[in-house]
Amino acid sequence: MSSRDRDVAVAFARLAAACDGAIVGLALAAFAAASWVKYVAASAALRRISAAPSAPISGLRSLLDSSSSSSSEEVPLLVVVRGQVQPSPALEALGGWAFSQNNGALTPRGSDDRAVAILDTQTVLYNEWRGIFAWSFDLQALFAKPWKERRSCSLRTVPFVLVEGGNWPNSGYVHVNLDGSTHPLPLRQVHHELRPVQVTPYTFFQVMFATGFPVALLEEEKILPVGKEITAIGICRERDGAIEIKSCQELPCFLSEMTKDEIAAELSSNTRILFWSGIMLGTLSVGILGYALIRNLWRWREWRMRRRSHNEDLHNDAMMDDTMGQEDVPDGELCVICLQTRRRSAFIPCGHLVCCHPCAMRVVCDPSPKCPVCRQNVRSSIRIYGS
Repeated sequence: MSSRDRDVAVAFARLAAACDGAIVGLALAAFAAASWVKYVAASAALRRISAAPSAPISGLRSLLDSSSSSSSEEVPLLVVVRGQVQPSPALEALGGWAFSQNNGALTPRGSDDRAVAILDTQTVLYNEWRGIFAWSFDLQALFAKPWKERRSCSLRTVPFVLVEGGNWPNSGYVHVNLDGSTHPLPLRQVHHELRPVQVTPYTFFQVMFATGFPVALLEEEKILPVGKEITAIGICRERDGAIEIKSCQELPCFLSEMTKDEIAAELSSNTRILFWSGIMLGTLSVGILGYALIRNLWRWREWRMRRRSHNEDLHNDAMMDDTMGQEDVPDGELCVICLQTRRRSAFIPCGHLVCCHPCAMRVVCDPSPKCPVCRQNVRSSIRIYGS
C-alpha cells in the first residue's frame, strides 16, 4: 500500500471512530436495517415459492381452469414448472403449432449449438499504472467499482417455450415471457477470447496523467441452449388461447437450473444468514451507539460543570477586583482593556502584565488569543498576587 493510500485509510479510520464510534454504530445500524429488509423479502418469497403448486406442463390448463372456477376474481396464479427449452414454432397449422427442428433458433459463433438467448459481453481491461506523476483518485479505488474494467453487454433472444422432455413434440408447452424481467438467465459460456488493444497516440496522455489506458479486450459469449432442462417460477396465465408464464418481480429468480426443492433450500439458507446477520449487526450497533451516547453524555456533563466552575471563578474574581478597585489605582497599573481595575494577570509566553484577571480570561478564551500589547499568540495566563 502506498503512503497516500495509507494516509487516506487512516483518515477514514479516524472519521469512523469519531464521537466514540458513533459513525461506525450508525453504519452498522444501516447494514442491519438492510439485512432485515432483505430478510423480510426473502422470507415472503420463500413462503410464496413453497406454497406454489408444482404442476406438469400438460396439466397447466386444468390448473388454470380450477383456479378461475374457485375464485370469482382474477387472481394471478404462481406456479412452478420444469421442462426443456425449445424455440417457439414459426408455422401455424390446423389451429396448432408445427414444430421445426431448425427453425427459430439462434446460432452462436464458434459453436454448433442452437440457442434461444445469446449474451455478448465485452470487457475492457485497464492497467494498474498510476502515471508518471503518481496521480490517482484514492477514494474511488477504495469504495467505487474498479474503473480499470469497463463492460458493455448485449442480449439477443428469440421467443421460446418449455416442453416436457420425454413427450415432446406430442406434449403440451408453455410460452416463456421475458418482457420486463430483470432476473438473470441460466446461461452457459461457449466463447471466451482475450485480445490485446492496439496502442494509440492518445495512450501517451493517459499514461502521463494516469487516467488509465486499455491493455486488452475480453470477449465472452453465453447462451441458453435448446434442449436445456430448466425450472420456471412465475405467474401463469392464458393469453390468446395459449398458456404463458411470466416473471414475478417479488421473487428472486425466474428461470433456474435447480429444481423447486433446491431453490427453496438455497433461499431458506439465505434467509437464515440474513436473519442472524441482522441480529448480530443490530446488537453490535446498539452496543456501540449506547457506549457513544453514554460517553458523550458524560463529556457534556463535565463540560457544563467546568463551565459553571469557570463562571463562578470569573464572578468571584470580578467581585474581588471591584473591591480592590475602590482603592485609588495609579494610571500606569490599570487594565489596558477595561481601564477600571488593577493589572493582575500575565500572559504566557510573552509575560506582559497588562490586564486584570477577568479581561485576561476573555483574551485566553478567544478563538485566536493575542497579547493586547505585543500581539503575540497567547497560550494561557497566570494570576499575579502582590504580597
